[in-house]
Amino acid sequence: LGAAQLPVAAMAAAGAPGVRVGLEDNLWLDAARRHPARNLDLVERVHQLAALLGRPIMTPAQLREKLGLRRWG
Repeated sequence: LGAAQLPVAAMAAAGAPGVRVGLEDNLWLDAARRHPARNLDLVERVHQLAALLGRPIMTPAQLREKLGLRRWG
């Protein structure tokens, strides 16, 4: 997604059942490409978006259950 990651994440946080986020989609935290992203930065930003929109955050266990994935390990 690259530069479109933030707007797409905001739309997903507003209306989709989940939000995909991570370094595999975007290596930069800002559009000017001055600040390299970390997964933690990207996840925290989506959490902030969800909080602003009043959307709850699923735990990893809740997501695995929703996707029908068995417990790993």
